[in-house]
Amino acid sequence: MELPSAFKERMERMLGNEYGAFLQSYEKERSRGLRLNRLKTDRGTFLEKAPFSLQRIPWTEEGYYYGADDRPGLHPYHGAGVYYIQEPSAMAAVSLLDPRPGERILDLCAAPGGKTTQIASLMAGEGLLISNEIHPARAKILSRNVERMGISNAIVTNEEAERLADAFPAFFDRILVDAPCSGEGMFRKEEEAVKEWSPQNVQRCAARQRTLLRFAASMLKPGGRIVYSTCTFAPEENEGTILDFLSANPDFSVVRAPEREGFSRGAPEWGGSLPHGPAEKDASLSLRETIRIWPHRANGEGHYIAALQKGGRPEETGGTPGRKPAPSPFKDKELLKYFHIFCREALAEKTAWPASDRNPGGREYSGRLAAWGDQLYLLPTQSLSLSGLRVLRPGLCLGSFKKKRFEPSHALALALKEEEARFCCRLPAGSALLSAYLRGESLSAGDAHLPDGQKGWVLMSVDGYSTGWARLSGGILKNHYPKGLRIT
Repeated sequence: MELPSAFKERMERMLGNEYGAFLQSYEKERSRGLRLNRLKTDRGTFLEKAPFSLQRIPWTEEGYYYGADDRPGLHPYHGAGVYYIQEPSAMAAVSLLDPRPGERILDLCAAPGGKTTQIASLMAGEGLLISNEIHPARAKILSRNVERMGISNAIVTNEEAERLADAFPAFFDRILVDAPCSGEGMFRKEEEAVKEWSPQNVQRCAARQRTLLRFAASMLKPGGRIVYSTCTFAPEENEGTILDFLSANPDFSVVRAPEREGFSRGAPEWGGSLPHGPAEKDASLSLRETIRIWPHRANGEGHYIAALQKGGRPEETGGTPGRKPAPSPFKDKELLKYFHIFCREALAEKTAWPASDRNPGGREYSGRLAAWGDQLYLLPTQSLSLSGLRVLRPGLCLGSFKKKRFEPSHALALALKEEEARFCCRLPAGSALLSAYLRGESLSAGDAHLPDGQKGWVLMSVDGYSTGWARLSGGILKNHYPKGLRIT
């Protein structure tokens, strides 16, 4: 790989004696990782079933390196959302964000969805996650990954940071700013990043990152946390951006990142110069609490991560002035009747939905039902009005209303567990029947071991992981696996 000369000169100045080892890392095979989805599985269950060569990633409990000969992206577990294929170093930022169930969390620059789905996995379906991406095409990819991972409490928006800041002042408990950057840490993974690199682009990225952090700070509650991350080595985009932010926001402080094998501390000398008052000196020294991941020290690509804590306590905020509550619950009795019929016929007795006529007893999905066109959504509990914002996914899409019936969505299938469906057809990974289903073919009830005379919606699963719908009638399982996802 031919690296830009200006980049190499700067890296040699930064790394000194380590520069040779850094260059040699570009000749090595890059590490590959996948991260388990807690919404779908646990570590023990997955390790019993997974046909891959796996080794733990030390900085996250759900992360694993997989072997160069493994193809997890082609395995049916991938389509079922059991794991997310993610660069190993990229898993570290969410560990430092430390998301918790019940909180309000924003992923400001979320596409393609690796960190969003990691946050959602740790939130366990409780609280509100807003995942935003400014580029429309990338926002669609983000939305599809949110669906694939079976996430029920996420809203996907396609907005500018400034518009979100106007809509959600002092609203979030935690915010992730995985900032667009010059991509130096991805040179080994993406050769296109090498072609696009220039010193001028580094400066443009740094200016954009400082703007994103400014808007993020205005959306954070007192006592809340921002985690800022990049996949670049450039000091201007890392220590320099954080030092500039701390200088402009004295109510923030740096949270010390934990020690990990292969990590190094941020360098105050790379932060640039500020007036040398006591506050500025303290801010500069606090850069040592941030972390860098180097490809010659750790099995992962280059990253920089800083956790920023806002002073004060959450109760000091006044909420969200000007932002209206979420829409009233869906009350169209005629349409709700068809949804209730579906719930009675297709879902287990212990599965309860808002405004449904089921008796709660098992997992109860909280939130409120709302219609968007002919589609029915479950909005997260803490949702506010989304009026005036570009929204791709206002919550979990339950399905759509057809003529005198309700048809469940693929998103609902992926969010359900086997035991939450009244009828389930479990197919083994690698079986001919599963391959036929994933190709979009119909199956016979006998081949799928379903009783004669049964009819209605059937949740299809692979080794216990939900993967789609089929509709049983006349001894035939009519395939409802989305056409765009079918294998050829």
